Amino acid sequence: MRTRLVLVTACLVVAGCGGGDDPPVQRALAPVVLEVTEPNDEAVVRTESVRVAGTVSPAGAAVRVNGRAAESEGSEFTAEVPLDPGANVVDVIASARGRAPALLAVRVTRELPVEVPDLGGLTVEDAESRLADAGLRAEVEDDGGFFDELLPGDPVVCEQDPEAGSQVRRGKVVLLTIAKQC
Repeated sequence: MRTRLVLVTACLVVAGCGGGDDPPVQRALAPVVLEVTEPNDEAVVRTESVRVAGTVSPAGAAVRVNGRAAESEGSEFTAEVPLDPGANVVDVIASARGRAPALLAVRVTRELPVEVPDLGGLTVEDAESRLADAGLRAEVEDDGGFFDELLPGDPVVCEQDPEAGSQVRRGKVVLLTIAKQC
């Protein structure tokens, strides 16, 4: 019986603890070091595309931006990425032989400027409707005064800020100054 115990112990020493069914323990690979230097996360731009740039270590690591190979020179990389209107996520992955890959995601919002419509002479309801259609909001300031109450009709837009034709961000508030007589 003693010989059998020695054989079992010898088998455990040769195979490693845990028996022969367990996979060998592998050391975790050091990851590629990846840094995106531009654009900043949560950047807001008005352009149709954005330049993505950064660094990797080790130098020469393969970098892909949204699935396409980036231009690389040493430890630096760049790529031009087209943007859809609204929110975009730019994925950057770097890999190198003998290293674990690194992945970063950068959020970029492409804003489309909105032109402020001409609201002069419109009723408040019509002006608010036109602004809503353009993705803008109204703030109304009554400038009619005491005598305005005595005049017939509805108040209309006398002034607006920003002016008609201005390029603004979607969601901007347009100040409407109204009166029955401008």
